[in-house]
Amino acid sequence: MEPRIEMLPEKKLVGKRLKMTLSNNRTVELWRSFMPKRKNISLMRSSDLFSMQVYNKLLDFNDFDQDTEFEKWAAVEVADYHDVPEDLETYTLTGGLYAVFIHKGAARVFKNTFEFIFNSWLPRSSYALDKREHFELLGERYKNDDPASEEEVWIPIRMKT
Repeated sequence: MEPRIEMLPEKKLVGKRLKMTLSNNRTVELWRSFMPKRKNISLMRSSDLFSMQVYNKLLDFNDFDQDTEFEKWAAVEVADYHDVPEDLETYTLTGGLYAVFIHKGAARVFKNTFEFIFNSWLPRSSYALDKREHFELLGERYKNDDPASEEEVWIPIRMKT
């Protein structure tokens, strides 16, 4: 599974966020809260959904565990921040260099993709993890927990020094 390397421009997002950990995973709650409100967002650039993780510090997977807190977003990209519904928030995704992987399969096997990226690909690559947003792009091939589902996994990277 080789990624494509892509320079992502800054993006304007509108959505909802929750703080969580893997041991207190509130992802389902977040998406159930966001999806009905999505229809009220104007100037959406596409129907693609962003499932984004924002960490307080550069991830060190030696320290990352079930209780590492992060902010999770359910969002869409918009052309601008005009007419944002009251119960939603804005976020400007920084942009930059990303490794983009395709995860194929149900959400329950996402751990395999995650382990490949961080335990196999990243240590052997010419890149290091960068302190920016991590996200999954859920497009037309995303089918939630279907074994035929596909999503893009965007990992922020920089050249190793």
